[in-house]
Amino acid sequence: MLFSYIIFNLASSWLMQSNQIAQNILSVSQLNQQVRRLLENSLGTVWLAGEISNFATPFSGHWYFSLKDDGAQVRCAMFKGANRKALFTPENGMQVLVKAKITMYEPRGDYQLIAEAIHPAGDGAQQQAFEQLKMKLASEGLFGQADKQSLPEYPSTIGVVSSASGAALQDILSVLQRRAPAIKVIVYPAAVQGDAAASQLSNMIEIANQREEVDLLIVGRGGGSKEDLSAFNDEALARCIFNSNIPIISAVGHEVDDSICDLVADIRAATPSAAAEIVSQQASHLSLSLTKQRQQLEQSYLHLLSRLQIRLKQLHHQVETQSPIHLLEQQQQRFDELSHRLSFAHQQSLNRSKQRHLEARSRLKHLLLEQKLSRHQQLLVQLKQRLNLASNKHLQHQQDALVNVCRQMDNLSPLRVMERGFCLVTQQQKIVKSAAELSVGDQVNIKFSDGKHKATIIE
Repeated sequence: MLFSYIIFNLASSWLMQSNQIAQNILSVSQLNQQVRRLLENSLGTVWLAGEISNFATPFSGHWYFSLKDDGAQVRCAMFKGANRKALFTPENGMQVLVKAKITMYEPRGDYQLIAEAIHPAGDGAQQQAFEQLKMKLASEGLFGQADKQSLPEYPSTIGVVSSASGAALQDILSVLQRRAPAIKVIVYPAAVQGDAAASQLSNMIEIANQREEVDLLIVGRGGGSKEDLSAFNDEALARCIFNSNIPIISAVGHEVDDSICDLVADIRAATPSAAAEIVSQQASHLSLSLTKQRQQLEQSYLHLLSRLQIRLKQLHHQVETQSPIHLLEQQQQRFDELSHRLSFAHQQSLNRSKQRHLEARSRLKHLLLEQKLSRHQQLLVQLKQRLNLASNKHLQHQQDALVNVCRQMDNLSPLRVMERGFCLVTQQQKIVKSAAELSVGDQVNIKFSDGKHKATIIE
């Protein structure tokens, strides 16, 4: 029994040790995965300066190269989503500054860099400072969408913080004058490059917030070199824009330029002209909406006029075919006159509507866009009601006139006369108006109110 117990304990101990060893055994793939996570989590993003070598661009569009110095080298990969943003194509032997994440290519077990940005070595320090400030402000939440303010739908007054003599201001004023002349512009002049530019720009933004005289601000300048645009990468200016109670559109440089102000502002515009187009967008849409409503109103009344004219032609045709007497010829002329008068009345009404519309638009230029929209909509409703009433009244008048004409025609109809005992004598489809027209033996037709007979003249 004791021996069996010892054997059992030894076997159990050996099985436990075997299980522990089995649990600690890793596959090569598991080892590489753990090493990759360790590299990515412990080192993260780095800036690395070195010389390009073994540069290759396969059909996929990715870049593969080595970055080396006098004592070592490391493999790098820059995928096409990132290298599209590069301002140049690297070449072997070129000195560069690379922003990259450290990782491992697991199939080969080689560690490598995944490049996110690449710059010539001469621009490295400035670009590195830009990237460091961008990451700092992003970590503090200055670029978050949740804190960005919405632009007012119909701004009446906007402020422009820029150089008073710069082309950017003239571009903004030109676009607003063309697209939204009713918007008032207040200029807050400030230097846009140089050592004092950032502080002046910040000061003007604070002044605009204190005065509370504008609905939104455009902050920016025209294109230039990175040194010219450096004022818009200032940390104090970025915080001033973030703390502004007035919504701000950043319009710095050209479309390819990128600044800290663009990232922290509520809206980023590619150019100063684009910023003015954003501001005037709703005003332009309002003008197009009013024009569309005017066109729809014109089409509606032209369609009504066309229907009335068609109806008058139908009535005219009915009257013309039902009675051969001269009275109907007179009524035909009367109908033509009424049709012309109806057309002329509707055209005058339409012209008055157009004139009122033009006068209303002229007055609307001096009012806020919200007031302009409300008044014009009320005016359109009133005009539509008045025109509808006028059209209905005129149509009723014409219908009453038609009823009277039809009643007169009915009273003068030969059938009514024959019902009183008279008859109509015709010979060869011609009305006999005198006894002298007939001779003995002539064949005639005699039409009564309830039928007709043939007769022969015997005396």
